[in-house]
Amino acid sequence: MGIFKKGQKAYSIANLKCPRCHEGDMYPTATFSFKEPFEMHDRCPHCNQNFMPEPGFYYGAMFISYIWTGFFCLFLVGGLILGFGVSVNMAMLVLVAVMALLFVWIFRVSRVMYINMIIHYEKDAKRIESPAKK
Repeated sequence: MGIFKKGQKAYSIANLKCPRCHEGDMYPTATFSFKEPFEMHDRCPHCNQNFMPEPGFYYGAMFISYIWTGFFCLFLVGGLILGFGVSVNMAMLVLVAVMALLFVWIFRVSRVMYINMIIHYEKDAKRIESPAKK
């Protein structure tokens, strides 16, 4: 698949990798981990890219998450009711269960999508020492 190979934004988003080097992880725990679900590295462990460029930077990711979640909920509930003949109450129960499981993943992917709008891939991004270590 060409869209999910290294160097493409979709690769960084799907793998929750640094948008600059596509090597370092943005989160210290696994994708669906509920242990420290909202903890994020301040800098890329590989290229030292700053993941927190300014206070409130990820405020825009909230809008991405909201739109994404809204459409997902409409399609899931609509598909269950219209496609499978499930009652409205059961569809809502399924929706709550699915969203409880996917909440952390949606939160993380939305942040990665947002930072990928600002920071672009650099093929030769190498490990850079942090200024404090010099």
